[in-house]
Amino acid sequence: MQVILIGFMGSGKTTIGQLLARTLATNHIDLDEFIMQKAQQSITEIFATKGETYFRQLEQLYLKQTLKLPGVLSTGGGTPIIAPNAALLARSKIPIVWLSTSIQTTFQRIQNDTSRPLVNDLDTTALIKLQKKRNPLYQSLANIIIPTDELTPQQIVAQIQRQLKLA
Repeated sequence: MQVILIGFMGSGKTTIGQLLARTLATNHIDLDEFIMQKAQQSITEIFATKGETYFRQLEQLYLKQTLKLPGVLSTGGGTPIIAPNAALLARSKIPIVWLSTSIQTTFQRIQNDTSRPLVNDLDTTALIKLQKKRNPLYQSLANIIIPTDELTPQQIVAQIQRQLKLA
């Protein structure tokens, strides 16, 4: 991996990961997509049929595998919240970029997204609390923090390239 993207759901990890990978002429791996391909189930189905604990076990297994591959990795919003995953990310020595979003921007982006199990299961207050709880962990892992609220995807990619000297 050349770059790892972390952040809360709706922060743009997949969009930015795809664009950054295209710009760098490398692979993009979305960890959630990778898990769905391997499990042959959607994240929502995995949560519904086997639970979050099972999903997090798969996530840890496939995180180990994807960290060895070339390219840009977009993690799931909850990937770093599990201690073994956070340790894997920290030990990887791969630059980690936190795509930081305000609570308002997060809700604009995810409010009608039924593919996110936590959006379906939690009310607005609980999601705000979850984002506030996760932000310090994202910050502790990040080599670079990019507030995304006022930026286009192209501007975010340009900032990542500039800060990591990838341009």
